[in-house]
Amino acid sequence: MTRLRLGIDVGGSSIKAALVDVDTGAIVGQVSRADLPQPSTPAIVIEALLALPATTISSGPIGCAVPCVVRDGVTLTAANVDQSWVGAKARQLLGARSGRPCVLLNDADAAGIAEVRFGAARNLGGVLFVLTFGSGIGTALFVDGQLVPNTELGHLVLPGVDATDGEDYASARTRSQLGLDWPQWTARVNRYLGELHRLFWPDAVIIGGAVSEHFEHWERFLDVPVRVLPARFRGHAGIVGAALATAI
Repeated sequence: MTRLRLGIDVGGSSIKAALVDVDTGAIVGQVSRADLPQPSTPAIVIEALLALPATTISSGPIGCAVPCVVRDGVTLTAANVDQSWVGAKARQLLGARSGRPCVLLNDADAAGIAEVRFGAARNLGGVLFVLTFGSGIGTALFVDGQLVPNTELGHLVLPGVDATDGEDYASARTRSQLGLDWPQWTARVNRYLGELHRLFWPDAVIIGGAVSEHFEHWERFLDVPVRVLPARFRGHAGIVGAALATAI
């Protein structure tokens, strides 16, 4: 019997939701999408995600990935969303508004769970990073398949790069804003990945987010001492991981 759970991914520019078969990681049906509402306060975002078609046709637990550090259902940071998420009891708010059991987790951690369970990192041991390049850079760290939650390594300050952090230097948003071509942007990614390697010595890095859809365009420009793979679930890894988190 197929076990379907709802996964929701709140990003810096959009919210997405879909039903996921938690025994295979497969998305079932269509992915619902809407622009991130403005202002992007917890209450307004929750109303918007509950209106998504995938949410309205489903029942049962909700898994929701957000661009925040999350502890015990409380969001402690806010990246590319309204600062009122800081200190918000977001899981409680979502549960009360939806009337359904809820799991809340960091969006990069959700993507990592998907990739380690059913994706590009499946059967890979050692130290792994799953990175999501989008409005920022989300990071999920795994050691022998175990998640180290809430790493915020997109905010690494790179040696020789002043007045900005890693995600402002090398995110997909920065690529778009500066009009960087693939070689120019990948040179920045190389610098960021080089610093991660210097500090953590990972065995592999999985790249997710929208840029993973175009991996073949920039793969040849990578120049780092670590194996780099595109995410199997590409830009939908957060949805899949959020759904899987309800079944862990």
